[in-house]
Amino acid sequence: MPQRNGVSIRELGRDEIERILARNNVGRIAYSFRDRVDIEPLHYAYADGWLYGRTSHGTKFADVQHNRWVAFEVDEVDGVFSWRSVVVHGALYVLSEDRPPREIQAWRRAVELLREIIPETFTDDDPVSERTAVFRIHADEMSGRAAEPGA
Repeated sequence: MPQRNGVSIRELGRDEIERILARNNVGRIAYSFRDRVDIEPLHYAYADGWLYGRTSHGTKFADVQHNRWVAFEVDEVDGVFSWRSVVVHGALYVLSEDRPPREIQAWRRAVELLREIIPETFTDDDPVSERTAVFRIHADEMSGRAAEPGA
């Protein structure tokens, strides 16, 4: 564990990474199209090696459909020298209830998980009803680091 000026930086284990992903619901998706990289915050749910989310059918959604490889970051910050950061790399898959049965099952699972965050998801009381594009990201690679004040 490297120590810099009384701060310890360490790699997170897979169990720690998965706990961080599971207990948080806001992260940032990074995606690229042609010569531009963008990063945007969004709500998500994590289960069984997949990140589930939804967005609106705008520029981000169109760009990701051209290049489905994305990075997703989640941070927990307690202080300047006390934080945990997780990065997931994987492919983004658009889900729909108008697809083959296997994809319908994935769409239903996504909606179920998203309703744990926002119970009104896809109801008349949905606070972000414009977000109709449901997706999931397979966590092909996961890494994480943590900083802790030194002793």
